[in-house]
Amino acid sequence: MTAHSTPAVLRHARLPAWLLAEDWPHADSRPALARIELAQGRVRSVTPEDDRAPEPGAWQLHGALVLPGLVDAHVHLDKTFTLARIPEVQPGLLGAIEASVADMARWTPEDIHARASQGLQWAWEAGTTLLRTHVNWPEIGPLPCAWPVLDRLAHDWADRLALQLVSLTKLDSFADPAAARTVAAQVKATGPQALMGGFVHSTNWDAQAMRHLLQAAQAQDLDVDLHVDEELHAEAEGLLGTARIARELGFAGRIVCGHVCALAAMPESRALAILDEVARAPITLVSLPITNLLLQDARTGRTPRQRGLTLVKEARARGIPLLFASDNVQDPFCPVGSYDPLEGMAAAVLAGQLDAPFDRWSDTLCRADFLGRGTPGPARLQGQPADLLIFPQADASAWPSRTGTRVVLRTGVAHGAAPAAFLPPRAEATA
Repeated sequence: MTAHSTPAVLRHARLPAWLLAEDWPHADSRPALARIELAQGRVRSVTPEDDRAPEPGAWQLHGALVLPGLVDAHVHLDKTFTLARIPEVQPGLLGAIEASVADMARWTPEDIHARASQGLQWAWEAGTTLLRTHVNWPEIGPLPCAWPVLDRLAHDWADRLALQLVSLTKLDSFADPAAARTVAAQVKATGPQALMGGFVHSTNWDAQAMRHLLQAAQAQDLDVDLHVDEELHAEAEGLLGTARIARELGFAGRIVCGHVCALAAMPESRALAILDEVARAPITLVSLPITNLLLQDARTGRTPRQRGLTLVKEARARGIPLLFASDNVQDPFCPVGSYDPLEGMAAAVLAGQLDAPFDRWSDTLCRADFLGRGTPGPARLQGQPADLLIFPQADASAWPSRTGTRVVLRTGVAHGAAPAAFLPPRAEATA
């Protein structure tokens, strides 16, 4: 490890507005550049940049954009990289499910381990510090083939990134409360990196089954992560029902609801009323723009007319925690992807017409606390691990364009692109 790979200070760093204190100084309507001091793998201090002389061990960022480590809150490592071996996939969500179920006959522990390991490596290279994967759990009783494999990988990768596992079971499987208790106990036995989940759709909505799921999770002190209303059905009830049942039960954990595409197909008054209910529940929303723009309103030979993106602006206006995530990568549900959360952000910026994405929306890729219990507090960098991304070629006004090249700091140690542009002149470096 060289001194160049472990900077002591990051000078003239451009941080996003959401990460700065309200009284942070501005220049020309933009946040003033920051001085970030690092020590022992953590961020010691964050202060407005000043005119002090060059310091030993400092990197001069020249205004380069800096973000905390990334959170990818919804992926599918068990399915990933299977598309190349599947001869044909019918368009739409149901076609993708059919193709994926057929491919599961090929799954072995060795196959899953190899594919998931590649996904984890790509996520680590992108600068992701927390990855949450959903794992198909089609039967009640036996553990699915992928679960112990991914649990082992979670332990093997623990010193590089946090891998969380979510059981993915059809909601109607929990019509029997004993089934919900069985899965909850198995998830709990896995450890603190595991959560209980479910697939909630208008074709299987059952309020009593949802009650059983949440009751079983609460009895085991588990958080919950659900696929909800991944469809463009204006009468979908999953999100509203989940919010109401969670409040009725006084659910103490965090519930993450991914997709919720149906909000975009509803009359505005109904969609906004549902979001008002969600804002009163311990719910975080996760939007998956790449996969849902691809799968929703998908028909052969016809350009889609409707968007799969949920109502992200309206959710944020109500203070509902919101994250964007990668979802499926190179499998029947999505032919593209590279476990770089900024790909999903780029799609969201265009599909959602998001303004000032670096300053106002990049938090949707960084806020791990949105997945935790309680009301999220103000974001802070000081005192946190020095897991940072530096984008030497990007500009705040055009972000996330030109973010493929990045320097990734892991507990203050540089990985990824060479930081040559940030290093002091040779004479100073060798002094």
